[in-house]
Amino acid sequence: MIGKLILAAILTGVISGFFITFYELLITSMTYFIFMGDPFETIPTLPVWYLYLIPTLAIFIVNYLASKDNHIREYGINEIAESITQNKMILKIKTLFLKVIASSLSLSSGFPVGTEGPSAGIGAMIAYQIHKLFNLPKMLIKMMISIGASSGIAAIFVSPITGMAFAIENIAYQFIKQYIGYLILASVIAFSISINFLEPIVFQHSHGRNVDNDYIVANLIFVPFITFFIYFYLFLKKKLLHFIDFEIFKNFSRYRNHIFALIGGSVVGTILLLKPEAAFSGKMIVMTLINQEKDIPLLLIFSIIILRIIGTTVSIYANAVGGIFLPLMSIGALIGYGFGELFSIYHFPVEPFYFAAIGASVFMGVIMKLPLTAVVLSIETTFDYNVVVATGISVVLVSYFSNLYFDIRKKYVTKADKVKK
Repeated sequence: MIGKLILAAILTGVISGFFITFYELLITSMTYFIFMGDPFETIPTLPVWYLYLIPTLAIFIVNYLASKDNHIREYGINEIAESITQNKMILKIKTLFLKVIASSLSLSSGFPVGTEGPSAGIGAMIAYQIHKLFNLPKMLIKMMISIGASSGIAAIFVSPITGMAFAIENIAYQFIKQYIGYLILASVIAFSISINFLEPIVFQHSHGRNVDNDYIVANLIFVPFITFFIYFYLFLKKKLLHFIDFEIFKNFSRYRNHIFALIGGSVVGTILLLKPEAAFSGKMIVMTLINQEKDIPLLLIFSIIILRIIGTTVSIYANAVGGIFLPLMSIGALIGYGFGELFSIYHFPVEPFYFAAIGASVFMGVIMKLPLTAVVLSIETTFDYNVVVATGISVVLVSYFSNLYFDIRKKYVTKADKVKK
C-alpha cells in the first residue's frame, strides 16, 4: 500500500505540474489572441463595443458550459472531497477539460478572478482519477484530493510550501500526521516542473531576519486601515449584491444567470475601458507593487482598488470560473501600497512595497479564512521578517474585527451567498 501511495503521489505531482503549466500558458495565449497583443498596450486602441462584447460573450459561454456540467463551477476543495465521499459528485475527464476551458475564457476575457481555484480543482480532479486508477481504498479519497489540490497550488504559485499550507488548512488537517509525506512529495514535484515554465512571485527587497522597529507604529495603524477595505468588500458581496440577487431579482430567478452575466460583462467591459490594470487575475499587480520603488499617484491606486473590489464580487455572482486567492492578494497589495504612500506624505520612514507585501497576504488570509497560508505565503514570497511578523499579527487582529460584523464562511468565499431558510 505504501508503494502505491508513493507512486500515486509522484504521478499526481508530475501530471499536475505539466497540466497547470499548460493551463497558465493557455490563458496567456488566449488573452493575447483576444486582445490582439499585450492587453495593457492594445486595449486603449480597441473599439469600445469590442471591450464590452468580449467579456459579455465569454461569460455567456461559461454559463452555458456550466449548465451542461455543473461541476465546472468553483467549489471548495473540502466540499469536493465530501461530495465525492458521499457519492454526490463524480469527477469525469470531460469535467476537467471543460473546467480548463471555462476558466481560461473567464480569465482571458478580463474577469478579475484567479488561477489558483481552478488549479486546486484541476489538481484534485487529477488525483481523483489516479485514486480510481490505482483502486485505492475509499477512505483515502480525501487524502488524494488534498494531495492534488496542494500540487495544483504549488504549481500555479511556483511555491511548494504555500501549496502544502493551503491543503492543510482546507482539508488535510484531519490526517496530516499520517499522510503529510505524500502531500510534500507531490507538491515539490509539481513545483519542480512549473518553475521551469512559470514565473514565481518574488520580493526583491528582503532584509532577511533583520527586524526594523520603525515599522511598529505603522503596522498597528495599518490594521484598522485594511479592516475598512475588508468591510467594504464584504458589504458589497454580502449585503448589496446579495440584496440585488435575492430581493430585486427574486421574481426573475429563471433568468438570474443571464441577468448577472449581462451585469458581469458590462462591469468588466467598463473596467477594461477605464482602467485595464483593474481587470484580469491581478498577479502582475502583486509582482509589480511588492517590488515597486517609484511613487504611484494615490488617485490611481484607490481607483483601481475600488474597481477590482467591484469587479471581483460581480464576477462571483456572474459565475466566472476562477478563484479569488490572487484577486484578493492584488487588492490587498494595492491597499498596502496606498497606505505606504499616505504614510510617506507625513514623512514616516516606511516603504510602500513592504505594506504591499503585507496587505496581499492579510487581505487574502482574512477573506478566505486561511491565516496559516497567509503567513506561509509571506515567508515564501519575501523571506523578510518585517513582512512575516506584521502579516501574522495583522491577519489575526483584522480577522477578529471583521468577524464582529460579518460572518465569513470559508465554504462560500468563491460563490454567491445563499438564501437563509
